[in-house]
Amino acid sequence: MARTQVGIIGAGPAGLLLSYLLHAEGIDAVVLEARSREYVEKRVRAGVCEHPTVELLREIGVGTRMDSEGLPHHGFSLRFDREDHRIALSELTGKTITVYGQQEIVKDLIAAHEAKGYPVEFEVSDVELHELPGDQPFVTYRDADGVSRRLDCDVIAGCDGFHGVSRPAIPADRVRFFNREYPFAWLGVLAQTPPSHEELIYTHHERGFALHSMRSPEITRLYLQVPFDEKIEEWSDDRIWSELSLRLEVDGEFSLREGPILDKGITPMRSFVTEPMQYGRLFLAGDAAHIVPPTGAKGMNLAIADVRVLSRALVELLQHKRSELAESYSDTCLRRVWRAEHFSWYMTSMLHVDPSSDDFQRRLQLSQLRYTASSTAAATSLAENYVGLPFE
Repeated sequence: MARTQVGIIGAGPAGLLLSYLLHAEGIDAVVLEARSREYVEKRVRAGVCEHPTVELLREIGVGTRMDSEGLPHHGFSLRFDREDHRIALSELTGKTITVYGQQEIVKDLIAAHEAKGYPVEFEVSDVELHELPGDQPFVTYRDADGVSRRLDCDVIAGCDGFHGVSRPAIPADRVRFFNREYPFAWLGVLAQTPPSHEELIYTHHERGFALHSMRSPEITRLYLQVPFDEKIEEWSDDRIWSELSLRLEVDGEFSLREGPILDKGITPMRSFVTEPMQYGRLFLAGDAAHIVPPTGAKGMNLAIADVRVLSRALVELLQHKRSELAESYSDTCLRRVWRAEHFSWYMTSMLHVDPSSDDFQRRLQLSQLRYTASSTAAATSLAENYVGLPFE
């Protein structure tokens, strides 16, 4: 049996960042992670960091490698009608985004924990949450050696993703779910080739959406819209490059750089929100509470916004015995969550080809794209949401 103030389930960006923020304020926390350290450090996920995310990582002293290796972007392209239409983020908002992989942020946070001796336990199993409505919740689990453990806490933070154990621990009559599944998926590839363009390209094409992104000056990240039930085995490397070339083709100078595909997979598209994001002494953050389609690049950034709010609430609760921020945590986060849900739905609906849509709907998509590309007001609204709204 052991004791800590905050038991954190999950060692993704949300759980690790929450732990680091709490320790900086003198609050004890223990992170429990089902996967190995090697797995979480290599798990390729999001790559776009909003402006508030970048500022926070710098503020707490874990942004050094991000600043040296990350790729600041001052805009991105909407590609349709065989033309590029640049959304000038810096000119419209005075802010930038930074391309820096989620797994790199995880590496930086684990290294920071290790340097300061903050506890993170990997490869735990059989995790269960107990006594959540009371003020003495606890977690039971098996450690990496298979030994049964109990961790008593003042608070439990569920940062263990959509398929974790935290959200299901809330009784069904105390929570409500909002869900939308999309009739398409993303086929994503990581290719060992320099990016073909200096900025991200979001493409609307009659054959389906495509995205040109990057992870470094040598590694390109690319996506194709595919049917929701598509099998990765049906996509050879040659077919992937051929389809990317068709969808990214543009009048003018552009050549898609091909190279060895290091990784490929298919990701379903969905929107999902849990209300409320708390139950008793359990607080949900990140994908445990909400999922957004990746089109708006909001998933990791929402998780970081959640734990910024949660860390301040827990400092007030555990150090100063003031519960107002903890009690309003869900309402505070959900305002930003629903804004991000709407923006991600908007980007997804504008750029993808819905297999059930007719010519009328497709003309509406083109109209919205043309308006966004030609109107300063519309482009500013898109840019403001893309670079990231304030955490609170």
